This record gives sequence, structure tokens and C-alpha cells, in this order.
Amino acid sequence: MKGSERIERWTPGDHILWRYRGHAPDLSGQGVHICRPVTVVQDTDEALAVWLAPGTECVKPVLANGTPVHEEPLATRYTAPRTVTRGHWFGTGVLKLARPGEPWSVWLFWEPGWQFKNWYVNLEEPRTRWSGGIDSEDHFLDISVDPDRSWRWHDEDEFDQAQRVGLIGPEKAERVRLAGEEAVRAVRAWGAPFSDGWEHWRPDPAWRVPELPADWARAAVQLTS
Repeated sequence: MKGSERIERWTPGDHILWRYRGHAPDLSGQGVHICRPVTVVQDTDEALAVWLAPGTECVKPVLANGTPVHEEPLATRYTAPRTVTRGHWFGTGVLKLARPGEPWSVWLFWEPGWQFKNWYVNLEEPRTRWSGGIDSEDHFLDISVDPDRSWRWHDEDEFDQAQRVGLIGPEKAERVRLAGEEAVRAVRAWGAPFSDGWEHWRPDPAWRVPELPADWARAAVQLTS
């Protein structure tokens, strides 16, 4: 934050967009290939927390022929032509936590009946804030953390493939791996947000499911990092 610049905070219950830019050109017009309308839980100097409700209409990448990306063989998964499509978030919903400047966000998942399942550390570019939400770039590599505090890497094969096809260069790959190791240290230390009790949080039943706006891919005017 420069000088007396102030960050405009969102209020609990506000609807914003949580977006990711693609690593390769798509048809969204602005390079955004993932867009998820979410409800703000809290927005403070320490962390932004948002709720992705079940049934939310989102934007996700697919192959140009409409095939889900994960069904494409790994060897061509990141080189096959892509586009974007609309679809609805399935499952029980996700609570997403992001601390300013950290190159990851932490997601909480539940089984039906609010049985806590796990934390998921999504390695990503530190988020930029704009009037309608936040933007980032996914870094392929992830970490899951179980309730017993055990953890494991996820998607190492996709991370390696992204490097082989040039979506991530050597310097960036090293930076991502170091960020992952830093996240693992945070897990082992069991500090925030893992120790904050978010697994007991529940959404306000009065909240309505956010709508996906027609201009979901609009250009973002950055407020601050």
C-alpha cells in the first residue's frame, strides 16, 4: 500500500468474482478462463474469506470440442485448443481463504452433512484486487491437508507437463516449488488459517447464490495487490 492509499473493503454478504487467468489464449476476451461468483465472508487486513455456494453458475475451461479438460491425455492437455463454457458448481460448496501477498489460497471442503473433509492449498499468483473481485493465475501444483494434519502434494504430473510445454518457465517453476515448500512449513507449524477453526464455520442461510454476470470477463482496473 503506497502512502495514504486505502484498500476499499468488501462487506460480509457482498458478491464478488474470484477469477483465474489462463496460461494460453482462450475465447473469453480478457484471458480469464475461470470465473466463480462468491459471497464475502470477511475482508480484513489479515485475510479475505469467501464462500462458493453449491449450484453457483461459473465459467470453466474446456477443450474446443467441449470435452472436459481432465479427460484429455496429459501429453496434449495443455496444447489442445480450448474455449470456455458455463456450468454449475457441484458438491457441498467451498470456503476460500486468501492472505494478502501469499502465493497460495487455502480452500476448505466438506462432505454432505457438514462433515469436514480437508484443506486444499492452491498455489497461485498473489491475487490482485479490483472493484468486482480478485484475479490470479493458477500454478498447477497443490497440497491437500487432512484433519489429522497429514499432507501430500497434488498434480505434480500436471506441474511437470506445464513446464515441458512451456506454460511455466524454469525460473517461475522454481519460484512455485519454493512457494509450495513455504506452504508446507506453514502446515507443519499449524498456524493460520489451519488453526483458526474455519472448519466449524457455516454460511448464513439467508445468503442467496450469487449470479454470474454477463460481463464476467471484463477488464479489471486494479485497486491494489
